[in-house]
Amino acid sequence: MPAYFSDRSFRFLHSLARHNEREWFHAHKADYEAHVREPFQRLLGDLQPDLAAVSLQFRADPRPVGGSLFRIHRDTRYANDKSPYKRWQGAKLFHARHREVPAPSWYIHLQPGENFLAAGIWHPETPVLRRIRQFLVDNPQGWGRAAHDPALCRRWSLSADDMLVRVPRGYPDDFDYRDDLRRRNFVILRPLDDATMAGPRLRQTIARELAATAPFMDYLCAALDLEF
Repeated sequence: MPAYFSDRSFRFLHSLARHNEREWFHAHKADYEAHVREPFQRLLGDLQPDLAAVSLQFRADPRPVGGSLFRIHRDTRYANDKSPYKRWQGAKLFHARHREVPAPSWYIHLQPGENFLAAGIWHPETPVLRRIRQFLVDNPQGWGRAAHDPALCRRWSLSADDMLVRVPRGYPDDFDYRDDLRRRNFVILRPLDDATMAGPRLRQTIARELAATAPFMDYLCAALDLEF
């Protein structure tokens, strides 16, 4: 099958990181469209049946506005870094109810040398975190199968970003997965090298990983009373 991304995709993002200026971007916008945004939209469209085979509640939406693809523009209103553009392109495979309630999602990240897939819920608000933590305590065996299955852990790992120093008060001391209660992000990550991202089997790789991470996503949906 034809590849989606290529060396030209990575060269554009490399150059954007060096020339993160509006004038440069507008002068090279055709390269962005041809080698980053349009291939990503095509990938999202092709992933629709693969995602539907895993869950009918999630969407891979290739629309350029309002779909799965994140804007390349950064929101600099409250940032010290005023660079106008991201150095990567990302897309979210979102739950049908994501605009109504907090929900987990899959994420695809294109960045030279730093590509990855992710699944889960990132920086949920405190009430949502409490629901997930309590669900873990009430359903530990399901969490073990969903997040700590040896076959999954050979390719995926739980994000350790931004964990609490200690377990919040009120949880049992003898809980088997007590350390997971320190998490503020319930996300698993799978790095992908540039050759895979630019190779002809990228769609098949992502489809396989969607299926592999389905129990993890199903568990989080159950914790938040969402259909999977």
